[in-house]
Amino acid sequence: MIPTGEGSVHRFADDVSTDHITSGRYRFLARDLPALATHCLEDLDPDFARRVQPGDFVVAGRNFGCGSSREYAPRVLQALGVQAIIATSFARIFFRNAINIGFPAIEAETAGIAAGDRLRLDLAAGTIENLSRPTTVTCRPYPPVMLAILRDGGLVAHLKRHGTYWLG
Repeated sequence: MIPTGEGSVHRFADDVSTDHITSGRYRFLARDLPALATHCLEDLDPDFARRVQPGDFVVAGRNFGCGSSREYAPRVLQALGVQAIIATSFARIFFRNAINIGFPAIEAETAGIAAGDRLRLDLAAGTIENLSRPTTVTCRPYPPVMLAILRDGGLVAHLKRHGTYWLG
């Protein structure tokens, strides 16, 4: 599914690591995603997991998802109903892990987006409209194969559907 929708912003700074997203002290919960998700980002925002609503956005600065390659870091955000993560840049392994599970990680300029703003995302059009300010930001477009992976719900679902990574 390619997201197109509105939601509220939960704002974070630069260098949010996978340990911030899912602290290693909760690794024993790795097989219980709903339980692990209740601790998502708690070292940066203790109330985040209780406050986030389905369709909301996580917005951050540079290097989101840096650190270890915890595959469940994007999964807990997805499990909480976050529509997409919008950041100035991503750690590459986090970015690929997100796309591989069908969870949009969107590179865009985020300086003009604040906590509590309402956004409207149209990923297919490559636009992020800030309804609170009103401004529109364009986001870095995905190549067609990555859009297909998102549309299919992740890499595994994409491979099951098409039998190959490449489309054509």
